[in-house]
Amino acid sequence: MREIRYLQALREAIQLEMQQDENVFVIGEDVRHSLRGATKNLIKEFGEKRVIDTPISEAAFTGMATGAAMAGLRPIVEYQISALIYVAFDQLINQAQKLPYMMGGQGSVPVTYMVIGSGARSGLAGQHSDHPYPFLVHAGMKTVIPSTPYDVKGLMASAIRDNDPVMFFAPAKVLAMKGPVPEEPYTIPFGIGEIKRQGVHVTVAATGHLVHDALKVAETLDKEGISIEVYDPRTLLPFDKKTLLQSVRKTGRLIVFDDSNRTCGFAAEVASLVAEEGFHDLKAPIKRVTRADVPVPFHLGMENFVIPKGEDLVRAIYQIMQSKSEDAVI
Repeated sequence: MREIRYLQALREAIQLEMQQDENVFVIGEDVRHSLRGATKNLIKEFGEKRVIDTPISEAAFTGMATGAAMAGLRPIVEYQISALIYVAFDQLINQAQKLPYMMGGQGSVPVTYMVIGSGARSGLAGQHSDHPYPFLVHAGMKTVIPSTPYDVKGLMASAIRDNDPVMFFAPAKVLAMKGPVPEEPYTIPFGIGEIKRQGVHVTVAATGHLVHDALKVAETLDKEGISIEVYDPRTLLPFDKKTLLQSVRKTGRLIVFDDSNRTCGFAAEVASLVAEEGFHDLKAPIKRVTRADVPVPFHLGMENFVIPKGEDLVRAIYQIMQSKSEDAVI
């Protein structure tokens, strides 16, 4: 099978869906020039009516996409920076997410919101480094964060075809990553996670680019006789708790490795889920390796302290392996 980059697989999924359904179109800032690379050359194939550049007003074009979706189209909205979805929250949460319920199911809002290059990149500071997916999960919006080229193509196709609003995060640190991807169209259903590596001692539930950091740690610690199982939920909502609970039942230990804030973050939700439904399978307390509860600093040394990384995961694994079963109190 051929190998292509994550960003290329994402672009291919969009292109294939636009070829198959004339109601699919792209809207956002600089999408014709493809500043982020996800819409490269689409203007040549589909023209200006289906690849639409907008003014710098996230609230305006997010609202426009909602209206277009209610009229029967399937917009893909691209945001250049993840934190910019904050200025569109009224349109995202109060409108797109709630309107189908307020209309009693008489209409749908099939919009895909695409954040290219989400998460912290060195030196970009607070307003360009957020990973705000916990806000969307809290609001009940379907939320996707693929970690591999294969996953991103299949999940993007599913997002575009879905009749509900879907928030789609493509982490900056995996955009250039290569992996095997079929040429033909395919979908990956929402709510089905994947065990990226089998293990017997500790389950690491990792999100986005941290899946690859977890795999590297697992490979290193395997030489020390510590066997790590890496679980990738792929979609944060709906969440595949069945696969995670089966993994925890096997290993007896859980670490949640997540690139969002600790307090009320996604890791807190995963930890509470396992505490509620898998407590008796635990041999040690659940641990969370997350961001600190502060904005990402501009200073690189301070940034390094705030952002979760492989060495933090290693430290947590050593600690959880030393814990005794009788100490497993959540």
